[in-house]
Amino acid sequence: MIVLIGMPGSGKSTVGRSLARRMQLPFADSDTVIEQRLGCLIRDYFDREGEAAFRDVEQAVIDELTQGPPGVLATGGGAVLRPLNRQHLHERGTVIYLRSSPETLFRRLRHDTKRPLLQVDDPLARLRALYAERDPLYRQCAHFVLDTHGSSMSMLVGRIMMQLELMPPGGAAP
Repeated sequence: MIVLIGMPGSGKSTVGRSLARRMQLPFADSDTVIEQRLGCLIRDYFDREGEAAFRDVEQAVIDELTQGPPGVLATGGGAVLRPLNRQHLHERGTVIYLRSSPETLFRRLRHDTKRPLLQVDDPLARLRALYAERDPLYRQCAHFVLDTHGSSMSMLVGRIMMQLELMPPGGAAP
């Protein structure tokens, strides 16, 4: 299992779909699976039930998806907040952290209304706070860190493919 982690807007889903196509593996997006299970948008569930309830559902979905057949998994930006998620992702897959600066993310997300944690008066300040909190967790969980700044999606996919090819035998398997 190849797992992509990173901040909201770092390109996990877009890169993951392309990587899965290139490797001829199935692709899953944990947020999409969660919305299918809940029967509503994450934002609506988040507003109605709160973050803790959402994280419970997210943890169950990640546990299930990481036990599935080989594939490419894109996680939600906050998936690393729970220690059990970090453990399952790291132990059951090859985890790639798509690192993007808060400023880059702000440029990508400034008009996005789907992300509940960014519906605040100062989204850039919120992104900086989230980055400060989550970057160490992403690094702890990841086998590889790829900086997305200045890279096209095809460049990122190529860099991931090179990293996977360079892995030692017996390393985390896709």
